[in-house]
Amino acid sequence: MPTEKQGVADVRPQLSFQLASPAMEAAQVVIDGLPIGEAGRYVAGVASLRVLPGTHDLQVTLGGRSVLSERFYVGDGVNKTFVLK
Repeated sequence: MPTEKQGVADVRPQLSFQLASPAMEAAQVVIDGLPIGEAGRYVAGVASLRVLPGTHDLQVTLGGRSVLSERFYVGDGVNKTFVLK
């Protein structure tokens, strides 16, 4: 008998980081006030972080100093990469 497979594509926006140095892997990522983990977990081309579409506040800190602070908007299907210097 014929069968049919159905699925739903996940089109949520994805965030990743391009790291200027290996030390940036330990940078702490906070999105909308929620700690997400280390930037090294979301390196561009390797892994990404899925978020809901809309406007978000991103804070990245390393050793107590701010590396990146940005408010951004992403829509469905968008892949956004942030450069950490």
